[in-house]
Amino acid sequence: MKVHFIAIGGSVMHALAICLKKKGYLVSGSDDKLFNPSKENLKKEGLLFKEGWFPKKITYDIDFIILGMHARIDNPELIEAQKKNIKIFSFPEYISLESKQKKRIVISGSHGKTTITSMIMHVLKAKKIKFDYLVGAKIKGFKNMVHLSDNKIIIIEGDEYLSSKLDSKPKFLHYKPHLLILSGISWDHINVFPTYKSYCNVFIELLKTIHSTCKVFYPNNDKKLKEIIKNSSCFSKSYSLPIFSISEGFCYVEHDNNNYKLSVFGKHNLYNIEAARAICNELEITNKFFFKSISSFLGARNRLELLGVINSESLIYRDFAHSPSKVKSSIEALKSLFPKRKLISCLELHTFSSLTFEFLIQYKNVFQKSDCVFLLFNPEDIKRKGLSIFSKKDLLQLIKHKNINVLDNANELIDNFKQINWSNSNLLLMSSGDFQGLDFKELIHSLK
Repeated sequence: MKVHFIAIGGSVMHALAICLKKKGYLVSGSDDKLFNPSKENLKKEGLLFKEGWFPKKITYDIDFIILGMHARIDNPELIEAQKKNIKIFSFPEYISLESKQKKRIVISGSHGKTTITSMIMHVLKAKKIKFDYLVGAKIKGFKNMVHLSDNKIIIIEGDEYLSSKLDSKPKFLHYKPHLLILSGISWDHINVFPTYKSYCNVFIELLKTIHSTCKVFYPNNDKKLKEIIKNSSCFSKSYSLPIFSISEGFCYVEHDNNNYKLSVFGKHNLYNIEAARAICNELEITNKFFFKSISSFLGARNRLELLGVINSESLIYRDFAHSPSKVKSSIEALKSLFPKRKLISCLELHTFSSLTFEFLIQYKNVFQKSDCVFLLFNPEDIKRKGLSIFSKKDLLQLIKHKNINVLDNANELIDNFKQINWSNSNLLLMSSGDFQGLDFKELIHSLK
């Protein structure tokens, strides 16, 4: 089989390309711009190419095209594929096709998807249960973000974003789960869902389209989600916060009179653990085995990950948090783990929603548990995305905090960090980007 990827550089797109190559497919791809880690990963697999769009790559012997969300409707390779009447899939369409004969476990919701998915994968691997998977980030112990074979189970991280420019269906509507996690609802992707109602509607649609035998699990602390599920006809079961304690910088969860030391922390992660446990129980994994296994789970990459040590009483954490609910949860988690330490929180406004001034009001009160706040944004990103320009002064007036600093340059951010007394203080860096190319190793060294 010969397959061509248009906009291969996406995190899942390039992982799927690597997966299909390992299965023996002849794989080619294109993109106008590649970034790491996609670029380096494609290079290792011999799939690197000259950047740009080349219609001559679209030949009649291609069996099908996989189209990424990044590709525009007027993409010259897409137009050529349509002219030649070559079959075109979005990646969720293709995953759905590959998983028709499998038991499909889908993890969806506004937050925690990657962590819950990776928790389930971690426990299944410990139990030596074979499975396929699609996850949105690199997971420790797994070589790729996508694995497809003849295994009978597939674990899918299913998000609500649109599938491609030709396929406007939210990704998770393709997967038709047997078991479904809904981790919570918090408005996101304002460029696609301009109102909170329109965002909630896609989750309502998901519950309408699942099979009557599908089992749905959800947290009992999300009022909107409870309302949506209550008004649906699906089979559902809630999960709650487990009994836990915090001691000397570690979180412990109690079950059946046993305490299990965790490497992850925060109430949101405790809910994530309960979501993963609900699925593992459905796969006939006992609670005892689950908790023993989850104790060795180190967390998903860039999800409240310990980035470095400044000194014996000051740590730097990095988190993928890029929406108000995620930022709030990450801040509260780190503050609860080290309640006596000052917490300096830094958020890079990077996503489309976070660069939309109308949406930024959602961040108004999320920094309350931080002792000091830094916001970083790049005015060029705002221009490039065709959004309305806002100023530092606008953000200072919008975000409610007594100690907030707004910067538009990463070098200025580092200079500010160097002026801080880092005794008994932690730093939390939050972004779905890279802080304008910030060298994290150099940052850690400069603060020691």
